[in-house]
Amino acid sequence: MRIEESIAVAAPAAEIWDLVTDPSRYPDFFAGLTRWDVAGERERGLGARYEIRLRVRAAEVGSLIEVVEYDEGRDMAWTSVTGVDQRGRWRLRERPDGRTEVTLRLSYHAPGGLLGVAADRLAAPIVRDDVRRTLENVKHLSEEGQREMERAGAGLLGAVYERLYGAVVLAQAGFVRAERPDRTVRALLAMRDWGRTPAAGYVAGAARRPNEYAIIDELGRLTFDEVNRRTNALANALAERGVQEGDGVGIMCRNHRYFIEATVACSKLGAHALYLNTAFAGPQLTDVVKREKPRALIYDSEFAELLAEAGKRRKRFVAWEGEGDTSDPTLEQLIASADDSTPTPPSKPGKQIILTSGTTGKPKGASRAPVASLNPAISILSKIPLKANEKHFIVAPLFHSWGFAHFQLGLLLSTTYVLRRRFDPEDTLATIARERPTSAPMVPVMVQRIMELPEEVRRRYDCSSLRAVPLSGSALPGELAIRFMDEFGDIAYNLYGSTEVAWATIATPADLRAAPGTAGRPPIGTTVKILDAHNRELPPGETGRIFVANEMLFEGYTGGGSKEMVDGLMSTGDIGYLDEEGRLFVSGREDEMIVSGGENVFPREVEDLLAEHEAVKEVAVIGVDDEEFGQRLKAFVVLREGQQATEDELKQYVKSHLARFKVPREIVFLDALPRNATGKVLKRELRERESA
Repeated sequence: MRIEESIAVAAPAAEIWDLVTDPSRYPDFFAGLTRWDVAGERERGLGARYEIRLRVRAAEVGSLIEVVEYDEGRDMAWTSVTGVDQRGRWRLRERPDGRTEVTLRLSYHAPGGLLGVAADRLAAPIVRDDVRRTLENVKHLSEEGQREMERAGAGLLGAVYERLYGAVVLAQAGFVRAERPDRTVRALLAMRDWGRTPAAGYVAGAARRPNEYAIIDELGRLTFDEVNRRTNALANALAERGVQEGDGVGIMCRNHRYFIEATVACSKLGAHALYLNTAFAGPQLTDVVKREKPRALIYDSEFAELLAEAGKRRKRFVAWEGEGDTSDPTLEQLIASADDSTPTPPSKPGKQIILTSGTTGKPKGASRAPVASLNPAISILSKIPLKANEKHFIVAPLFHSWGFAHFQLGLLLSTTYVLRRRFDPEDTLATIARERPTSAPMVPVMVQRIMELPEEVRRRYDCSSLRAVPLSGSALPGELAIRFMDEFGDIAYNLYGSTEVAWATIATPADLRAAPGTAGRPPIGTTVKILDAHNRELPPGETGRIFVANEMLFEGYTGGGSKEMVDGLMSTGDIGYLDEEGRLFVSGREDEMIVSGGENVFPREVEDLLAEHEAVKEVAVIGVDDEEFGQRLKAFVVLREGQQATEDELKQYVKSHLARFKVPREIVFLDALPRNATGKVLKRELRERESA
C-alpha cells in the first residue's frame, strides 16, 4: 500500500522544513500518531532513528525507522529497520507564486497472501485520511502561526479563542442536532470515506435526512435519499462510458437539479468538474474547452449549438431537455440505465474548477481542491445568519463562485436548495412567498431589477421568511442597499471577494447603513491588508492594492500562473482602502485606474456618485486616451424610465461633489449596459465601442 498526497502552503520552505524535521513537533501535526521518539544520539538529519507508532483502525502499528535521505530544505526520507515494513518521504518544493508544495508519501507492506491484501485495502482509506489531515495540520501550523498573533494578540490564546468561537458559531447555526445514533454514525462514516466533498454531502444527507427534501426546482422535489441514489447511478453510468477518476467534465447548466447531480456524480468518481459560463459565446467556449481538455460535456440542450465546435470528439450528455436540437443521451436516460449502488470512493477527491468572468480578458480556470476544515464555513456563518436544515433559494448562478459557494455551504448545513433556471424579478418574489426560504443569495443587479418593479407588484408578495439576502459578484451601490433594506428589512449582506481568494470581507446590514458602499470587515480566519507599490502596508484611509490571506485561496490557474503573493497574502487585483473602523472600501480594479493630468482617478468613485442621481438607473465609467491630459473619463449612462437628464446636468452634478479632474469629459446615453450572467458590466465591450 502506497499513499501520496500534496498540499500548497503559503509559507517559506525553510519554515516548513523546521517543522517536519523536528521530532518533538510530530504529535502536534501528524494525524494518527501515538508516538515519535528519538531512538539514538542524533535528533535529526541523516542517520537519525525514531521509534514510532501509528493507529490504523483499532490497531497500532510500530517500527524503528531510520532517516536514509536528508536534502536540507527539500527531501527527507526514512525506512523501517525493525517492525512493520514501511517507508516515508517529505518533499518540499517552492512554487512561482510564493507558496510551497508539500508532499507526504507513506508506504506500508503487509504480510503476503490474501490476508495481507485485505488488510491493505481496509487500512488504505484510514491512512489516506491521516495523510491528508497531517498535511492540513502542517498548512495550518505554518500559515496560521504568524497570523494568529495578529488576529488575537497571543499565539496559543488566539488559537484557543478561534476554536471556541468557531464552536459557538456552528452551534448557533444548528450544525449539531440531536438525531438517531445510527444515522449519526453513518454520516460520520460518509465523511471518513468521502472527505469534505459534494459526494459526502449527499451520502451523509441520505443517512441523516433520507426522506426530507434536498432539491426543489421546476421539475418537482427530490429527497436526500433520491439524490444520493440518482447520483450513484449517474456516476456508475458515466464510468461505464469512459469517464474515470482524474478526468475533467465540463458542466454548462443553469440552476436546476442536474447541475447539482452532475457535480455530485463527478465527485463520486473523483472527476474534476469544470463549470462553463452560460453567457459565454461559442468561440469563448471553444477556447476554454480546448485549454482545459475535459473528457465529457454535460449541458442543457439550449446550448447545443454554442457547444457544437467545443464538443467535437468529446462525450456529450444532455442535462435539461427542451430548447435546442440534440441527439445526445440525457442524464435521465443514464440514471435509469445504471445500477444505483454506491461507487467505490476515489483515491483522490475531484476538484471544482470555476472560470473567471473574462470581463478583462480571456476567462481562466481557477482550481480549488476540497477544503479539509470547517473554518471557511465558520467565517461566513459568523457574519451571515444561515441555519442548518432550512431552505435556501440560490438565485445567483451556480456556475459562478458566489452561487457555488452557497451550494458548498449548504452541503455542510443539510440545506434544501430552491432553484429556478432563469432569473425573473417578479417570479423570484413569488418563489420566496411560496417556498418560504430563509436565505436568497443574489448578485446586486438582481436586487436592482427587483427594486425596479412597480411598488404595488413588490408588495404583492410576502417575503418575511427571509433572514438574509447575501450579495456578491459585482459592486453593490450604497443607495441600492439602503432602498432594498428600507422595504424588505435589514437582511442585505454585502460580500467582497474573487474567484481566486473566495470571500475576503462581509458587510452586515449595520455596516451598510453606517457606511453605504462598504464591502465590510474580514470575517474570522481572514486577513486583509492594503499595500503600496513597494508592498508596504498602508494605514487606514490610504488607497492601495488589496491583499487577502485565508484558508480558501485557490491553487492556481489551470493554464498556469497564479495571483501575486506577498508574505502569504494574495492580490485580488483591486484597489481600495480601510477606514478607521476596519471596513473595506473598493475603489476599482488596478487596471482601471487612470492618470488624468497627473492625478490618479478611479472610475468606481464617479460611478457610485452618478448612481445616486435620481434620473440614473445604471452607469459605467471607463478611461480613454486624451491628447491633452493623457487619459480622461467617459461615462455610459442608462436613465430610469420616465426620467430625463442632460449631459451638462450630469457633469455639473459630478463637479458639485468631486474634484474637477474627476468630471467625465463625455457622457453617452444607452438603453442598457452590456453585462455578463452575474451582472458585471462588460467594460471591455464599452472600450471596443470606443475604439471602433
